[in-house]
Amino acid sequence: MIAYTMLGTNDKDRAFAFYDALFADSGIRRLFKTPAGGQFYGKTPGEPMLCITAPYDQGEACHGNGTMVALQCDSTEEVDRFHARALAQGAANEGDPGWRAPDMFYGAYFRDQDQNKICVCKTNFAAIPVKDQGASS
Repeated sequence: MIAYTMLGTNDKDRAFAFYDALFADSGIRRLFKTPAGGQFYGKTPGEPMLCITAPYDQGEACHGNGTMVALQCDSTEEVDRFHARALAQGAANEGDPGWRAPDMFYGAYFRDQDQNKICVCKTNFAAIPVKDQGASS
């Protein structure tokens, strides 16, 4: 359902260095730039991507209160590595790695240098039975 998510930055070079280091050895890499110089990251075009960019309106980038991006990991060990790597790059810890829902959700949280909140997680949401919620009126 999600094609890509964009996070604003006020310092592209600093942000790109942060995300390059965060994604090192993960299979996530720089894919392509936007015309305005934003950088798309992902495993391959056509899969969900993350774009780090200055705001389109050229205003100050700021985090959204209640806004968070969750990045799916392949294992709990990968969650631990991403979280440690983020903190080593200067991110603020927003929640240590751990199980939030046994056998369903293992996650860790941090804020990048622009205060964007990121979750790295290993989920087993496919095991949750889904009931049709119907259309809202």
